[in-house]
Amino acid sequence: MNEFEQHVRTAATGLWRWFVAQTLDAVLVGLLWLAGLLALGVPWAPLWAVLAAVLQYIPHLGPVLGLIGPALAAGWSSGWEGAAHVLILYAGIVVVDGLLLQPYLLKRTARVPIWASILAPIVLGILIPFWGVLLAPPLLAVVYTFRSRARQGQPLR
Repeated sequence: MNEFEQHVRTAATGLWRWFVAQTLDAVLVGLLWLAGLLALGVPWAPLWAVLAAVLQYIPHLGPVLGLIGPALAAGWSSGWEGAAHVLILYAGIVVVDGLLLQPYLLKRTARVPIWASILAPIVLGILIPFWGVLLAPPLLAVVYTFRSRARQGQPLR
């Protein structure tokens, strides 16, 4: 295997680890939505939870799109208070996901330090607005896969 193929395989490994972390994150976010929506008594809670989990793959816009259905359903069945409760649930899920779940899962699957997975999207978001935040997690996974390979004594040439 030539040097280029080794680099491509290492990058692919990093991207695969990021994808695994993102999938686990989507499942856990869906479970958080399900528990919260069932507790609030929102109609069609399982549907909204699955939709939120699937939309979790779309950076930035996906979680907001996942909010629309439950907020409307809660507003329709319980009035503005029900919709407000769903908004509070959404805020809690976003905080737990962004500050706990995603950094922890990236650490477990791609060996990215928690501090890096919190700080890198902020720094890259300032340097390259929108794209920096979008690319930070998979880029971190690839960088730390190369770093891990180098620390194991496998030359990067």
